[in-house]
Order: sequence, then C-alpha cells, then structure tokens
Amino acid sequence: MAQSDELGSLREAREAAQARDQERLQSFLEDQDGLEAALEEARAAHESAEEEQAALEAQQAEQSEQAQALAQRQEEQGEALTSLLADLARHSEEIRNELGGDSWLTLEADALPPRLNDVDVLERSQIEAVVDSLATLTVNTGRAERLELPVADASGDIASHSVVRLGDFAAFTESALLRKGQDEESSLAEVPRTPTAISDLLAAYHQGESREFAIDPTQGSVLEALAQQPTLWERFQQGGYVGYVVVVLGGIGLLVALAQYIYLLTVSARVRRQRQNLDQPSKDNPLGRVLERFKEMDKHQTPEALEARLDEAVLAELPKIERGQPIVKLLAAIAPLLGLLGTVTGMIVTFQAITVFGTGDPQLMAGGISQALVTTVLGLVTAVPLLFAQTALSSRSRFITQVIEGEASATLADHLEAQSTLSGQTVN
Repeated sequence: MAQSDELGSLREAREAAQARDQERLQSFLEDQDGLEAALEEARAAHESAEEEQAALEAQQAEQSEQAQALAQRQEEQGEALTSLLADLARHSEEIRNELGGDSWLTLEADALPPRLNDVDVLERSQIEAVVDSLATLTVNTGRAERLELPVADASGDIASHSVVRLGDFAAFTESALLRKGQDEESSLAEVPRTPTAISDLLAAYHQGESREFAIDPTQGSVLEALAQQPTLWERFQQGGYVGYVVVVLGGIGLLVALAQYIYLLTVSARVRRQRQNLDQPSKDNPLGRVLERFKEMDKHQTPEALEARLDEAVLAELPKIERGQPIVKLLAAIAPLLGLLGTVTGMIVTFQAITVFGTGDPQLMAGGISQALVTTVLGLVTAVPLLFAQTALSSRSRFITQVIEGEASATLADHLEAQSTLSGQTVN
C-alpha cells in the first residue's frame, strides 16, 4: 500500500514538471519578440567571444615574433656583448649597493647608474647611461656644490635649505652638519648637537668668509662620537641620586663657608678699628667686648684671677668666630665617601646588567659605569673647594683669635705693671 502511494506521488511530480515545461514552451512560442531578443543577445555574446579570441591570438603571434627577434638579436650579439652586459649589470649593481645608502654623491635624483639585471639585449643607450652616470659620479667627488634640498631639523620639521656638498666627504647647511636617512627615499637630517667649533666653521664657509672646513676622515665616526659627548648637565644627571646628594651637601657647605667668611671679614675690619682706639672699647666687635669686660672686672683680685676672667671673656667670643668650620670640615670629609658610595652602587648596577644580558652589548653597562665614575668625580670636586674654604675660615679665625688674645694679654700686663708701680711708690 505504501509503495503504491510513493509511485503515485512520483507520477504526479513528473506530470507537474512536464506541465510546467509545456507552459514555458507555449509562452516562448506565443512571445515571438522575446524569443528573438534572447536569440540576438546570444549571437552578440558569441561574436564578442570570437573577437576576444582573435585579439588574444594576434597578441600571442606578436609576442612570438618579438621572442624570435630577441633570440635572433642575441645570436647576432654573440658571446662578447653578452659578457659585456653581464659585466655592466654586475658593476652597476655593486655601485648602487656601495653608494646607495651613505654616499653624498647620490643627493640628486637618478645619480646612480641604471639597473641592468632585467635587460636581455644590450642597447647603446644603456651603455651611454652607465658611462655618463659613472663619469658624473667621478667628477662630483672633487667638486663643491650648492644644492637646494629638503632637510629635517632637530624637531622633525622638513624644509628646503641651501646645502653645500663637498665631494663625497660631507654635506652641511649654514649651521649644522647633515646625515642621510636610513633609506634612499628619506630626506636629509641635521646631525644633533653639532660641536660649536664646527658650527662656526660651517657658517663662515657657507657665507664665503672662509675656505677652512673640518673633515672627518672616518666618514662621520669621529663627529658622531663628538656629538654624543654629554653636556655638563647630562653628565651631572648620570650621577643619579647619590650625585644629587653630593652636590646639595657641597652647595650647603659652600654657602655656610661664604656666609661665615663674610662675617669674619667684617669682624676683622672692626677689630682693626678697635686696635687703633683701645681706650674706648666698642661692643660691635669681639676685642671691644673683651676689653669692656676687663674694664668691668674687680681690679683688686689676684693676677691669676684676673687672667682667668680674661681668658673666660676671650673663650666666650670663640664660638662665633669659629662658627661653621666644623660643618664645612665634616662635609669635606663626607663628600668623597658619598662618591665612593655612588661608585659601589654603579658597579652593582653594572654587574646586574652583566648577569642579565651578558657582556655582548657595552651600552647596557654604560649606565652603571657612568654612575660609578661621575659620583666619584662629584665627590672629589665637592671636597676640594670645601677643604679650601675650611682652610680659609680656619686661617682667618685663628688670626682674629690671636689678635684678641694678644691685645687682652697686653691690657692685663699693662694693668699689672701699673699696679706694681703704684705699690712701689706707696712703699717708698
């Protein structure tokens, strides 16, 4: 029963498809214009395909003729011209590789000889182009030329500048040397931090005021090393935190020493005026205060008691006179020790870099070595002026102290002699 149902369904589906085909055929027969349009369209497509096939066959025939002509010309050239083509191609490529990236002779467009690697048949024009380019490069090696070229400054802005090219040695603007980019297409760029002495020579040469010029025979290696030399501020920054501490302490010590030395100079001037008028002591200087203190003492005391009191007055003035010297002396002793601390810290950083990266790249160790050396230098540079300052303070304060002690002893001696003379006259 089920099989008969399936057969009935297939028969109905086939009959339905035949009915649809009959309807479509009937519609085409009834629509004669649509049938003709479809036939015309098919004919046009067939004609277009035939035309395209004919064009392709013609192109193939033309290419075959060209290949035969090239083969015939190669046979005519023989081995000599083929060898010449190979030699020219090799030399041209070598010159392009040698001068393409670093040479100043390639600043103009098409300065290098043409590539001949893809040339099958050597032409006369190609030989002339190679010879002309080589002759031009040879002539330019001994010429000084002024060119208008785009140049990138230190900030990256590109502008047209007047560039002087000296053969294959150097190219420069009015204020800076130039370097080429990483590829042939990049513009020129100013060498960062051109040395001042060289900049002056460039300006004079560029303006025609001088014919002197500094040439680096190493093709830029020496100038690059000079440009990489750090400034005083950059070298100071290489010292790190230890270097900052050393310089700050040194500055504090010098300020203390300067303030105290100015005070001692003022005291010296006042003591000098006081020595010219010992009978009228003034309280604006230590000698005057000592003399005033002696005048207020009880003169009926024993000489030993008077001397002790006078020494006490002198000792009371010493702290102000010797003020600041211990601090300056301490900082002068600490500065080299801090420099040594920075040296040890820098070496630790260096050894850590060696442990991690090995010794293949010295630049990885440069930071630690710079810190080690710079902090030592900063410590010594700080300690030397502090030692000079401490010596100057000590000498000046010792001189003032000796003057005060001498005048005080002389005053006491005069008083004792006067009392002895007075006692002798009383006895007589």
